[in-house]
Amino acid sequence: MSRIQLLSPRLANQIAAGEVVERPASVIKELLENSLDAGATRIDIDVEEGGVKLLRVRDNGRGIIESDLPLALSRHATSKIIDLDDLERVATLGFRGEALASVSSVSRLVLTSCAEGADQAWQVETEGRDMNPRVQPAAHPQGTTVEVRDLFFNTPARRKFLRTERTEFSHLEEVVKRLALSRFDVAFHLRHNGRSVLSLRPAHTEQEAQRRVASICGPAFIEQSVTIDQERGGLRLWGWVGLPTFSRSQADLQYFCVNGRMIRDKLVAHAVRQAYRDVLFNGRHPTFVLFLELDPAVVDVNVHPTKHEVRFRDGRMVHDFLFSTLYRALAEQRPDGQGPAAAELKGGEVLDYSAGRTSGGGLEAGIFSGQTHMPLQEPAAGAAGWAAPALTRPSPTLLAEAAQGYAGLYGGESASPSLPTESEAGEVPPLGYAIAQLHGIYILAENAEGLVVVDMHAAHERITYERLKQAMALEGLRSQPLLVPETLAVSQRQADCAEEHAEWFARLGFALQRMGPETLAIREIPALLRQADAAQLVQDVLADLMEYGTSDRIEAHRNELLATMACHGSVRANRRLTLAEMNALLRDMEQTERSGQCNHGRPTWTRMSLPELDKLFLRGR
Repeated sequence: MSRIQLLSPRLANQIAAGEVVERPASVIKELLENSLDAGATRIDIDVEEGGVKLLRVRDNGRGIIESDLPLALSRHATSKIIDLDDLERVATLGFRGEALASVSSVSRLVLTSCAEGADQAWQVETEGRDMNPRVQPAAHPQGTTVEVRDLFFNTPARRKFLRTERTEFSHLEEVVKRLALSRFDVAFHLRHNGRSVLSLRPAHTEQEAQRRVASICGPAFIEQSVTIDQERGGLRLWGWVGLPTFSRSQADLQYFCVNGRMIRDKLVAHAVRQAYRDVLFNGRHPTFVLFLELDPAVVDVNVHPTKHEVRFRDGRMVHDFLFSTLYRALAEQRPDGQGPAAAELKGGEVLDYSAGRTSGGGLEAGIFSGQTHMPLQEPAAGAAGWAAPALTRPSPTLLAEAAQGYAGLYGGESASPSLPTESEAGEVPPLGYAIAQLHGIYILAENAEGLVVVDMHAAHERITYERLKQAMALEGLRSQPLLVPETLAVSQRQADCAEEHAEWFARLGFALQRMGPETLAIREIPALLRQADAAQLVQDVLADLMEYGTSDRIEAHRNELLATMACHGSVRANRRLTLAEMNALLRDMEQTERSGQCNHGRPTWTRMSLPELDKLFLRGR
C-alpha cells in the first residue's frame, strides 16, 4: 500500500469540484448565489454553447477589495461565516468557501470586481493548470463579473458526461428561474448565444410578483392557482398553489423556498402529496410556488454539498403546518368563494367573490359583486315566438319541488335546500340555475357570467364522499378484535416506534402489543379495514412514522373505501333529473369542500363566459 501523503491543491480542488460542479448549471448556481449574497439588485448572465464555452455573470453588488481577490479563489475562504454561531444560523446562500476554488480548478476563470466606495477595479485570473492567481488593475463599475471559459478543459473524462448544448442550457435556465423566484427584488437577464431568453424586472408589489411568476411558470398557473399566506407558531407559508385541475404529468412545476433558498426536500414533498391526495387524479403531480419562513436556527442547510436539501429541527411540526395549511386552502376553494383566498377557478380564470354571502336557512349562495336581479325578457317583436330569457331566480314553488325531489338522491331530508327569504330574491349563486340536462350526463346552468356545465355524477360523488367522511369523523374508526392475533416481525426501532405511538394507533382502531424486542402482535384492527392486509399496513405506517413523524396510510385506506361507497351511492349517468333536482345539486356543490373535483381528481364543472361564447360564434366582428 502507498504511503499517506498530502494531496496537491489542484487535485484537492478538482475532487471538491466533483461535489459541486457537475455541469454548467452547477457553476451558474454558485455564481448567482454569490451575487445575491453580495447584495446585487441586477444580475446579467451571458452563456455560450450551453455554458461549456462561456459563463459570464455580472452584478452590481458590493464587490471585493483588491487584497481579498486571491482569497476569493482559495479553498475554505469565505466572508459569510466567522465562527460556529454563524454556522448555526446561516443567513446566506453560500458559505462553504469552496465554490470559486473548485470552479477555477476545472476552467479558465477571470474575476473582475470594484468594491463599494473604491476608485479602482481589480482583476484576478487563474487556470486549471496552476492555482496561482494573478491580480492586475481593471476597468469595472461597482460590482463583480465572473467569467468562466472552457469548462472541464483539463478533465476530459468529466466533459464526456455532459449532454447536448440544448439539454445543458435547459438545466442552466431552470437554475436561473429558481433563483429568480426566490428573489423578487432582483432583476435577472439571461442571454444564450447572444439571444435574450429571460428579462425579469424587479418585483416590489404583489402584482409585479405575480407577473414574474406568470412569466416563469406560465400565465395559466397564476390564473389557476390559489394565493396562500398563513402564519403559525413562528412559521409562515405564503405563495401560490395550483388547483388540482391544473396538475402536471411530471413534477416540473414545483418550487419550494426555505428562508430564500430553493430546496428539494422529502419531508416537504410528502406533506404536499398528503394535502393533494384527496383531489388529485392518479399519476398527476401538483403545481406550486411556495415560500416557508422560519428561524434560521431551527433549520440546517449544511446537510448536502449542493445545499439542495435541508434538515428541520422539528420536522413533524413543519410537516403538520405545511399539510394543514395546504389541505385547508384546497378544501375551502368552493364555488361560493368561501375560504382564505376567496377565489375559485372558473373555467380557466380566477374570479373574486368579494361581496360575501348571506344565509337563507339551509341555502347559502355567493353574491357576485355589483350584480343585480334581471327580469325575464319578453319575446322580441318579430321573433319566432321565443327570446332567450335573462338570468332570474327560480320561483319559491320550484325550490319547494327541489326540497322534495332532491331529498331522494341522498335518502334524507337533510340534503334539501330551504326556501329563500325575500332579501335573497335578487342573488345569483355562483353556479347559477339549471336550464337543461344533456344526454343524462351533464347539467347546463346559467349564471351571471355565462354557461356552467356540471358532470352530475362526478359532482354528486364528491358531495356524498365528503358527507361520508364527516360521518366517519364524528363516529370514529371502530375496532374489531381478531380471533387470532397476528404476529409481526419488526426491527427493534420499529417496535420502539409502535410503543411510542400506541395511543395514536388506538385512536385509529389498531391495538398493538409488543411481544418481544423485535415482535409485535396485532390484536384489533379498524372494522372498516377488515379486508386490508393489516400486517403490511402497520409496516408501512411505522416506516412513515420513522421517516416523517406522521402517517396518513390508515386514513388513506379508509378514504379509498369511502370513495368506493360514494361512487356506488351517487346518481348515475343517464338518470333524468328535474330542474328542481339539478338546482339542489348545484346548491350543494356550492357548500361542499373540494367540490371542484370528484374523488378521482377529475373536474366536476367548468364555465364559459359570455365573451368566450361571443368569440366562439364571432359575435361583434
